[in-house]
Amino acid sequence: MSGSFNLADQTELFKINYYKKSENMYNSENVLQGRIKKKYDFTGKQKLVATPLSFSGGVGSGTLPKANAGQYGNAIITSKKVYARAEIEREAIKASANDAGAFVQATKETVQKTVESYMRNCSRILFGDGSGILGRGDGATNVVAIAGGYRVAMDLAGFTPFNDASFEEKDFVQVVSTMNAGNNRAGTAEATLLEISAVDVALGTVDLLGFSVALTALAGVGPLPTTSGIVMQGSYLNDPVGLKAVIELGDTDGAGNIYGIPFQRRWSALVVDAGLKGVTTDLMNRVMLQIEKRAGKVPKMIMTSYEQQQNILALLEDQKVYNLPNRNVKGALSFSGVEFMSTRGPVGIFVDRFCPKDQIFFLNDERIECHHRPGFGWFDDDGTVFLRLSNDDSYEARYGGYYENFIIPTGHGLLKNLAI
Repeated sequence: MSGSFNLADQTELFKINYYKKSENMYNSENVLQGRIKKKYDFTGKQKLVATPLSFSGGVGSGTLPKANAGQYGNAIITSKKVYARAEIEREAIKASANDAGAFVQATKETVQKTVESYMRNCSRILFGDGSGILGRGDGATNVVAIAGGYRVAMDLAGFTPFNDASFEEKDFVQVVSTMNAGNNRAGTAEATLLEISAVDVALGTVDLLGFSVALTALAGVGPLPTTSGIVMQGSYLNDPVGLKAVIELGDTDGAGNIYGIPFQRRWSALVVDAGLKGVTTDLMNRVMLQIEKRAGKVPKMIMTSYEQQQNILALLEDQKVYNLPNRNVKGALSFSGVEFMSTRGPVGIFVDRFCPKDQIFFLNDERIECHHRPGFGWFDDDGTVFLRLSNDDSYEARYGGYYENFIIPTGHGLLKNLAI
């Protein structure tokens, strides 16, 4: 028996040690991702989902009624490419060449951080509009030149308000210019990448390292316009569909359609504008009751920001804990949230840092699905997880695949524009 520990052995060990753990992390890292149904059978160029938009019309009294078929629409799903890449130094691999345990220890941190970052990006996507835009310029504060880059002020309350959770140090981003005022489409992304080096949560500024033609022209003389913004690298108009597109905007393609079906009474979510009022149990009950009246179903979970959760906790005198099981991982611990009493029993209230600060989502999670193409996870099509980088003494591993979020709009609600 050979005493060597080669790349093939390391790949098999990688699968044994990380594949299942990576899958569990993907399915359980946050509440909403842990609850929505995940499918891995998406094949073909597109996927059509027949969706009922009405009851059948063959009912009546006194005489035998005339039959009339129900109305159906074909929702169209197209997959999006979402990736993460991990880089591992060749020396670290060789240093553990005769010790499986040492190899696991040498790669564990990199692997864990890669999947965690992927999950973080998936959560951002799930609350987004499919554009990949992290935030827009504030249109008021001049871009500042800093050592090696720029300091940009983001809009705190515009179409895509600043959320510090969307900006993480070490992420690579791009500048997008001339977007529409009412959506994040029609813009142009610069090819050059900028690295986020610092985020000021209080001021809503982001430090970007690298070179940008647009930011160089604005440095010291003008602000990043509200029609320009920052996008995750390579993601402009390439993200899977998110809650903002389906529920808040009612538009996943820029033409007033949701998955190719025109926005209409039976193909839309409930949106209630709080008009900058503070959250109250009366407002929440109003949304819950209207969703039940429109869709015949009470939301199964409530998702909100940490800011609104703090306000909700101040409202509820009896802060009972509500446990919601993870649908995707058997034997996993349940998610814990605060209980809100509906007309049909308690509903859990949970927080997500990617939820906009002024919003509360009321969701029927069985109407949200994530459709993956087969082979999702760590890429090993070449017989190895590790690929040698050209002109570098390192290997890389790639994680992710191709998927689309399918969110049936009916049965969900949004309470927006709340006081923070």
